[in-house]
Amino acid sequence: MAAGGGNGGKSDDFQPFPVKDQLPGVDFCVCTSPSWPESILHGFQHYLVMLGTTVIVSSTIVPLMGGGNKEKAEVINTLLFVSGLNTLLQTFFGTRLPVVIGGSYVFIIPTVSIALSSRYSFLTDPNERFKESMRDVQGALIVASFFTMTIGFFGFWRVFARFFSPLAAVPLVILTGLGLYSHGFPQLARCIEVGLPALIAVIFFSQYIPHLIKSNRAIFDRFAILFSIVVIWVYAEILTAAGAYDNSVSKAQFSCRTDRSGLTSAASWIRVPYPLQWGRPSFHAGDAVSVIAASFAAIIESTGTFIAASRYASATPIPPSVHSRGVGWLGVAILLNGLFGTGTGSTASVENAGLLGLTRVGSRRVVQISALFMLFLSVFGKFGAILASIPLPIVAALYCVLFAYVASAGLGLLQFCNLNSFRTKFILGFSLFIGLSISQYFNEYLLVSGHGPVHTQSTWFNNVMQTIFSSPATVAIMVAFFLDCTHSYWHDSVRLDNGSHWWEKFRSFNADTRTENFYSLPANLNRFFPSF
Repeated sequence: MAAGGGNGGKSDDFQPFPVKDQLPGVDFCVCTSPSWPESILHGFQHYLVMLGTTVIVSSTIVPLMGGGNKEKAEVINTLLFVSGLNTLLQTFFGTRLPVVIGGSYVFIIPTVSIALSSRYSFLTDPNERFKESMRDVQGALIVASFFTMTIGFFGFWRVFARFFSPLAAVPLVILTGLGLYSHGFPQLARCIEVGLPALIAVIFFSQYIPHLIKSNRAIFDRFAILFSIVVIWVYAEILTAAGAYDNSVSKAQFSCRTDRSGLTSAASWIRVPYPLQWGRPSFHAGDAVSVIAASFAAIIESTGTFIAASRYASATPIPPSVHSRGVGWLGVAILLNGLFGTGTGSTASVENAGLLGLTRVGSRRVVQISALFMLFLSVFGKFGAILASIPLPIVAALYCVLFAYVASAGLGLLQFCNLNSFRTKFILGFSLFIGLSISQYFNEYLLVSGHGPVHTQSTWFNNVMQTIFSSPATVAIMVAFFLDCTHSYWHDSVRLDNGSHWWEKFRSFNADTRTENFYSLPANLNRFFPSF
């Protein structure tokens, strides 16, 4: 009997959707761009999205180091400046994907451990304590950068990527997005009257208005972030000016008010960050090992972000050599973090990868324009500080949507796998569950006890364990990769079930003509840096 039955349907009405190496429906891929005015607006939108993490990370570590608003504003501007440089380097010479390289949450644990070290107890001047702890962080970042560059440029990550299957990639990419859930609604709820309207505005502008207002130009869905920030920021400004929080508790005062960041008054009008601005870096073996562990977690999470960005930029699967090249330039990024003194290392920005999916604009040029905004507004500090004072519940509302897009990119990889295989079901379900469960255990234990579940006399070992096992994506990929490479691997069906055969033709850089269009280096530099 025909699939359409008596309803006159076609025989293929109930056939599965075909597998797509490149994501369809993307308006602009890696190599194409909107008009220049639209590209500039998209670049500014990417800048606004990455600004939230920059402010959150700097606002967390600088006070613990002993710095005040002035130091916080300088660290934010330094991190923005270095992020601009790193984004340009990654998009020109790294993976060549439209990814923003910004500050990373995974470096907070070792940085806080350094900042709270008893070695600074004799310092009574907060400014001197800030500089001393920053120098120690710089030294640790510099050492860790060579570890990351070695993993990338010497091809170790290429070896890992050659055995990487779509099945192992699914939990990695999903938890690269979902693993950051604590920065979403929990932060939004710190000021629910501002955060919840912001979340509703993003969803309304991006998902509903484009279908209600028919237009030949995609305006509201592509610029939903800009519209939402402007509308809700004005709304929050009105609440603050009307005195809605004058008698509120300190938590609401900090989260809801638009005049509490202290960044605008503390920021300089013009200040160019420069290497070793806090002094000569200091080197301690224990600190370096802790930050190396954070660098390993950053490599894992960046790999997940690279895969999500390649999908939303409608590129083909990333060849192993390009993965390794991207990790090598991530090491260069961490080196610049250490030289300039940003207080944290770098990773590929998850939220900006999600923005590619929201806007369906995966243009490399757009992200490079956003890097120019980072450089410009970090030098002219007052202007950048005004934008950095956006209430954090608004930023958290954006995260709820953007992190979800990255997670859904991981779900999209399931099309390459055999979901009727019980081996696939076990590896997928177990790695996802254990990735969330173990990281939740480590994080809750730290909050309740003030230290992690691994609490030995060796601080650096404690930090290594806490850093690695607090990252859901890192735990998930270790479990999924191990199981995929060992569980029933001798069976002939495994290669088909885990989707390896779909990615086989992309293992070699020159195996598919599309690969060169997306990932080859500019100015014919492949002659000097060939991809193997």
